[in-house]
Amino acid sequence: MAGAETEAAVEVEVRIDAAPETVFDFFTDPAKMVQWMGRSHELDPRPGGVFRCDINGRDVASGTYIELEPPRRVVFTWGWESADNATQPGASTVEVTLGPDGGGTRVRIVHRDLPSDESRAAHAHGWDHYTQRLALAAAGRDPGADPWATPPGADAEFEQGKRAH
Repeated sequence: MAGAETEAAVEVEVRIDAAPETVFDFFTDPAKMVQWMGRSHELDPRPGGVFRCDINGRDVASGTYIELEPPRRVVFTWGWESADNATQPGASTVEVTLGPDGGGTRVRIVHRDLPSDESRAAHAHGWDHYTQRLALAAAGRDPGADPWATPPGADAEFEQGKRAH
């Protein structure tokens, strides 16, 4: 797993022991996405379609799908529905590229247009957390219970992650 923060974006890469065709569905199928991120989803994977991910009943990310190129690329806007969050729905863009890597897939997530260093650090921590879970779920393994699935768990993990950065 490799991650980086740049001035304009957060970038995270992970290798997954599954074909790109398998991994792609984990970004477009609610039944698959829930295995690695969030409690519930409303996904309409077509340009202009809804992307909505309820992480824990309080933190809800939403936006719209912009581009889909199965099984190579997914692009969607992203933001938080909470009025006090600086990254509002549609304010930032997540680009996911998937490429063959031996018998698996190299996944690269680039999250652009985040408003501050603090926001980039928080999203880098989040993508690091969730790509680890994605790597397990897409490979057919159980990522276990998500500690971020409740607001208190998310808050504790987030604070721990802030101290690590």
